[in-house]
Parts: sequence; structure tokens; C-alpha cells
Amino acid sequence: MVTALLVLVCGGGAAIARFLADGAIESRRRDPFPWGTLVVNLGGTFVLGLLVGLSASHRTMELIGTATIGSYTTFSTWMLETHRPAEDGETRLAWLNIAAGLALGFAAILLGRAIGRAL
Repeated sequence: MVTALLVLVCGGGAAIARFLADGAIESRRRDPFPWGTLVVNLGGTFVLGLLVGLSASHRTMELIGTATIGSYTTFSTWMLETHRPAEDGETRLAWLNIAAGLALGFAAILLGRAIGRAL
């Protein structure tokens, strides 16, 4: 019961945090690139890398890695924000979104892991 409540609180809180962070970033953008989703996903991958680098316990990985980071980050929105420009013939923006998400996401998780190992 306690685990279920923690998952509910962590997941729900993270989903709300994602909504607020994305909204704050998107309200300031001046170009069509989906910066909000990129920043949210990079933050999540960094924290996940940090947990791996810290050799977090299985329970911590369940609650923070899965419930919290899983609710905070968003693969489906990333793909939707890639598909929409592609549908509109803006394939360059779609490919840029994919490349940025993959390359920067990989860098973020490596950085988080390196910092976690150093701590």
C-alpha cells in the first residue's frame, strides 16, 4: 500500500512538474523547435544517469527512476512534436528534433552517470 501511494505521489507530482516546466519554456520560445519537451527529457535522462552512477538501490530506481522520471519525461510528446512538422513538409525540423533528442539525451545520461560515480 505504501509503495502504491509513493508511486501515485511521485508520478503525479512529476507529471504536473513536466506540464509546468514545458509550459514555462514554451511560453518564451521564439522559434518552432519544441524546446520544452527537449529540456524536460534532458533533465530526466540526466537524473536517471545520476541514479545509475550513484548505484541507487532497486527501490530507489523503482520510485525515482520509474515512477518519477517515467512520469516526468515524455517519449510520446517528443514523437508527436517530430511527426507534426514532418506532416507539414518541414522534415528538417523533424530530423533536427530527433537528432537533438538522441545526441543530447545520450550526453545527458553519460554526464549524470559520471557525476554520480564521482560522488
